[in-house]
Amino acid sequence: MAYEITDACVACGACISECPVEAISEGSPYSIDPNTCIDCGACASVCGAAAIIEG
Repeated sequence: MAYEITDACVACGACISECPVEAISEGSPYSIDPNTCIDCGACASVCGAAAIIEG
């Protein structure tokens, strides 16, 4: 199951560079493409706002 970014996202950008498959897009909040996400959790581990959850 893909990870999701909640409204707690502060758009710091830390997660984008951590995603090995480039599934994260900028926006307000950022978003993760569920069809591209490989459920590795790299993005969640660097999110300082704890805004990325397992969907």
